[in-house]
Formats: sequence, structure tokens, C-alpha cells
Amino acid sequence: MTTHADTGAALRRSPYKTIWSLAWPQLVMMFFHFLIGFVDVWVAGKLGREVQACMGMVSQALFFFLVIALAVANGTVAAISQSAGAGLCRRVQRYVGLSLQVGFVSGLVILVPVLMFRETFLSLLQVPPDLMPVMDYMLKVFMYLTPAYYLVVICNAIFRAQKKVLCPLYAMILVTTVNTLGDLGLGLGMFGLPKLGYKGLAWATFGSILAGTIFNLIVLRRLGLLQKESFAPWRWVKRAWPYLYRVSWPAGLSQIVWHSAYMILYALTASLPEGSVVAMAGMSAGIRVESLLFLPGMAFNFTASILIGHYLGAGDFREAKRFGYRIMAFGVVLISCSTGLLWLVVEPLAAFLAPDPLVQAETVRYLGYNMAAMPFLLAAMILGGAFTGAGATLYQTVISGGSSWLVRLPLAYLLGHVLLGSSSGIWMAMLISMVVQSLVMLYFYQFKDWHKFSMRNGKRIRPASEKECAFEPSAK
Repeated sequence: MTTHADTGAALRRSPYKTIWSLAWPQLVMMFFHFLIGFVDVWVAGKLGREVQACMGMVSQALFFFLVIALAVANGTVAAISQSAGAGLCRRVQRYVGLSLQVGFVSGLVILVPVLMFRETFLSLLQVPPDLMPVMDYMLKVFMYLTPAYYLVVICNAIFRAQKKVLCPLYAMILVTTVNTLGDLGLGLGMFGLPKLGYKGLAWATFGSILAGTIFNLIVLRRLGLLQKESFAPWRWVKRAWPYLYRVSWPAGLSQIVWHSAYMILYALTASLPEGSVVAMAGMSAGIRVESLLFLPGMAFNFTASILIGHYLGAGDFREAKRFGYRIMAFGVVLISCSTGLLWLVVEPLAAFLAPDPLVQAETVRYLGYNMAAMPFLLAAMILGGAFTGAGATLYQTVISGGSSWLVRLPLAYLLGHVLLGSSSGIWMAMLISMVVQSLVMLYFYQFKDWHKFSMRNGKRIRPASEKECAFEPSAK
């Protein structure tokens, strides 16, 4: 029987092999996630710019409504990874049940009021009257899938916390396949299916997320993680819920703070003294290229949260901290090499995405600053993942929010509107803010007692020879 000590020794003998074995499935998973958005936008463009505009707006709205799911997912990773590292199998099962219940109820809480007041919501978004019917229909269908989407996000977090990183990959492959076939079939009328246009796009998304939800729940059941024992009595819930909440709410606030800062940044770019239209177009094209470089960042962020959570659960703060640095070094070297290779073809990429010569030049300028910031961004993302695994999401929220609102936005106004009067000032502010954020993250990681946010607070209360959790697969 493999013991926790044996497993820990194996990790220490080949740490980078362990890191890569956890990171690559999540990297591929994020690529499939990227493909979903790419296909949606491409097919919507075939149906007309009005549909494409609505698809972009409703996708952003849906992401906003998923903030609670992402927050609960962060709490789930911290609670389950630490419990698994401690060998507390019953606690793992019960946090699985509690997380799923919180996610499903939260999805319903979001669904009902948005459906009731969606016209008010659309008016707040300043949706043009000619787009209102399309936007109203797509928002309604997207909101129907909110509870299922919440379960997909949380199930994937449960798998990651258990180091079962292939399960979210398989789920995302299924979601991508169903969504792509649905977009092409129901959206464009291919494969002999009726051409439903924008309605087909909406229902393709609904069907793909529902398929992913069913797949995840079946796998959880077969792995023995979702059983009758997973749903704990109320007295346990009262004791367990505070930790889940304490980790989740800063993570949710972090998403809101970060994305609201991006909205202000868009507004600052749109209101530049001159060349604002070209700057907006260059930024939009640059973000599409930049998003490819975010994929390794998210994969290593997830990996850091998994390993740090497991080591803290075992009470080994020193090894947890050491692994955080290893993951950061691995990720920064990989992203630096990838960014360097991508820079060699940045001009052809800009020409492909932006036929207009002025927009091409602006895209290259935007990418010049933001690709230079990529190693700093990845370091901050990985350390943020370490804080998530430890339950120290409050640190992550304070640092990322502070760098956005206290550094990036004031500098963007000062450099872009006052001193330089051009988009280069805003791109420069983005680079400086990422350098500041990564350095502050590194300081907190090295010198602050972030392990105190874990359930064990860095204390080893069980012998290191404790066995890993192993659940009985369901026979059904």
C-alpha cells in the first residue's frame, strides 16, 4: 500500500516531473476552453456582425454571473486539497457534497432574478434597440444553463483538488466537441440539421454545458466521491461552511475588482485624446494573441493550488513553499521561451488579425509591452495559485486589486492622457503594474505567514505515514 510518506518522497525525487504531469492536462484543457470561444465568435461572424456583437456581450455577461462559481471553486480547491493531503477522506467526501450544493443553489439564486429583470439588465448595458431581440433570447437561454455551468466549474475544481487532472480535460473535450458540432449544425445548418441562426448558437452552448455537467457527475459517482455519505448532517455543515466561505468571498471579490478595472482601462483607451479607435482595435486584436499566452499561466496556477494545498494539509509548510518556487521557475522559463518564439511571428499575426496598417502597428505596439510583461504576469498567477491552495485568497485579492486600481489605472491616465497623450502610455502602465504586482506577490510569499490561512495553520497533527485517501468506485 502506498503511503503518504512514499508519495511525498516520490514528489521530492522528481519535482519537475510531478509539476509537468499535473500541468500539461490543464494546459490542454485551457486550449480547448479557448477553442470554444473562438468557434462561437467565428460562427457568429458568419451569421452577421449583429449576432457577433451579441455573442460577445452575452459571453461577458455570463462570465460576470459565474463569479460566485469561480469563488466557490477556489474555496473547494483549498478545502479538498488540504483535506486530501491530511488523509481526511470523510472530510474530502463531505466537502465535495457541500461544494456541489452551494454551487447549484447559487446558480439558481443567480438564474431567477436575472430572468425576471433581464430587460432592465439589458437596458443598463445600453443594448441598441435593433439588437435587443437577439440579445434577449441569447441571455435567456444562457441563464437557463447557469446552475449546470456552476456544477461544471465546481466539479472541475473537485477533480483538480484530488490531482485527477485528466477528468476536467475529458469534460472540456466533450464540451468543445458538442459546442462545435452544435454551432456548425444548428447555427449554420450543416450536417443536415435545421439552420436556427443565433438561436442555434445559444442552444449549442446549452447542450454542451449540460453534457459536461452530466459527464462530471457520473465520473464523480464512479470515483466514489459522490455518494450518500457526501451529504453531511447540518452540524458538520455549520462547522465546515465558515472555512469554505472565508476562502471563497475574497476570490469572488478579486474577480469583480479585476474585471471592473479592465472596464475602466477600456474606457481610458476609448477616451484618448487622439487615435482612440485605432488603439481600441489594436488592443482587441492584441488580446486575442495574448490570450494564447494566458493558457500556461492558468495551468500552472491550478498546479500550484493543488500541490500547495496537499502539502499544507500534511502540515509540511517548508515543502509547500519550496514547491511554489519550483512551479514559478518552471512556468516562467516556459512562458519566456514561448513568448520569445511568438514574438518572431508577431507582425504576420498582427497582419492576419488586423488588415488595416494603422491597426497592425498598434497591435504590435500593444503586444510589445504586454509580452514583455508576460513573465511577471505568470509569476504573479502562479503565486496567486499558491495562495489559493493555502486558502490565502485575501492576500491575492488585496495585491491584484491594489496593482490594478492604485497603480495601473492612475498610471494609464497619467501616461496615456497627460504626459504622452497616446496609447503607448496605457500599454506602458499595464507593463509597470504587472511588474509591481509580481514583486509584491513575491514579497508576501517569501515573508508573510500565508500558511496561517490553511485549516491546519501549518501544524502537523498526524503522522507522515498516513495513507492517501482512496475511495471505493461506485458499482452503478
